[in-house]
Amino acid sequence: MSEANKDAAKKPEEKNETYAIQPDAEPVVTDHSLGNLKYKATVGMLPMKDALGETKAGIFYTCYTVDSGEGDPRPLTFSFNGGPGSSSVWLHLGALGPRRVRLGDDGEAPNAPYELIENPESWLEFTDLVFIDPVGTGFSRSLKLDDEKNYWGLKGDVDSMADFIREFLTRYERWMSPLYIAGESYGTTRAAGLSDALVERGIGLKGLVLISSILNFQTARFQRGNDLPYLLFLPTYTATAYYHKKLPPDLQAKALSEVLGEVEAFCSEEYLVALNQGSALPAERRNAVAGKIARYTGLDPIYVDLTDLRIQIHRFCKELLRKEGRTVGRLDSRYKGIDPTGVTETPEFDPATVITPPFTHCFNDYVHRILGYQSNLPYYVSNPDRLWQNWTWGDAGAGYPDTSEALRRAMSKNNFMRVFIANGYYDLATPYFATRYTLNHMALDPSLQGNVENGYYESGHMMYVNAKELAQLKADVAEFYLK
Repeated sequence: MSEANKDAAKKPEEKNETYAIQPDAEPVVTDHSLGNLKYKATVGMLPMKDALGETKAGIFYTCYTVDSGEGDPRPLTFSFNGGPGSSSVWLHLGALGPRRVRLGDDGEAPNAPYELIENPESWLEFTDLVFIDPVGTGFSRSLKLDDEKNYWGLKGDVDSMADFIREFLTRYERWMSPLYIAGESYGTTRAAGLSDALVERGIGLKGLVLISSILNFQTARFQRGNDLPYLLFLPTYTATAYYHKKLPPDLQAKALSEVLGEVEAFCSEEYLVALNQGSALPAERRNAVAGKIARYTGLDPIYVDLTDLRIQIHRFCKELLRKEGRTVGRLDSRYKGIDPTGVTETPEFDPATVITPPFTHCFNDYVHRILGYQSNLPYYVSNPDRLWQNWTWGDAGAGYPDTSEALRRAMSKNNFMRVFIANGYYDLATPYFATRYTLNHMALDPSLQGNVENGYYESGHMMYVNAKELAQLKADVAEFYLK
């Protein structure tokens, strides 16, 4: 443990927010092993400075490295989650890191006491890892509350992450390593924006891994006049109904991929035309379309008609299992939640969030006891309320934020950069069909389209909570890194 950290642990009565952050303290370095793999864990904060060199914030990170000896430098992957308002704990202790939270094989939340176990599916086998907590998440803080606004926004967030990466490469002499970014959810929005921001700073990426991607928010905002989400969410409604066995027998008898292919064709043709016609849609055609939507969602045709053929996500999560007194998850629609009333239009909570306590308990024990980092600050696994409410979307705030254009620019400037996108069939937060739509509307040059590949998993937003899909994700990404 560094002397600064020891001093912080000894004198809690002297601490204030600024003192506890300690952005200039020496990092804590410890040695570990994963099977036969020997690695170092480095935990600390990088100070974020303004143009005059004054420290404005501290960004907390956890880094894992394996000595490559005299060989070529190992790849280096910077990883973060989304929100905005989430720390990096989910990818860290759920998929990529050398240890992970023990869950049920299908992602079920365990009973306490919780347990952190070795992760044989860790990406550390083929890349060094740096997990970053953006300002306002984890232990990362701005030194003054007034400065938070400089980090809590589409542009400020990307700029601070780009500055962190540049500083990290310099401090740890990693400029010659092949560089990757792995982001999840809003972390993919950030990653796409970063890919262009880094090129502008002279930093070229070898690849991006986008897990549960959302780049164009028009695909996910259920607002009057925007029909895209109704089209793009429908295949995931179908997958959800298929999982819970609410589809007609002939559809349940088919493979999921076959059913989804049928629904995708319906969305791209008949359903698209019907929504475009609006109130001009003839009654006969309206009834036919409503019947097909009901068939593909497991919902009552009358209910579908009452929604004007437009089923909002939270209403679907409430309605599918209403008669059983259950709801389905948004982040992972395989999960069921207990419905307390049965009469509301939306679920009381997202049942997929029940795994939050195991991750919170395990990280706090791990970072303090195993990695030796001492802080009196609360570790914000998620800080959505205060951070989200104060988030600045810039010019896009009046419309739909979209970083797919930044990704297109980055790929045009760096023709070698490749992108792997991981999609969960049961993800109702960032549906796979919406991601496909975004890719098809990026205007990416034909010569670069082969640089993008997709993986599909029978799980949700965090597909890695399923043990089988965790292993498949690692295998797919390892192959991606080798190309």
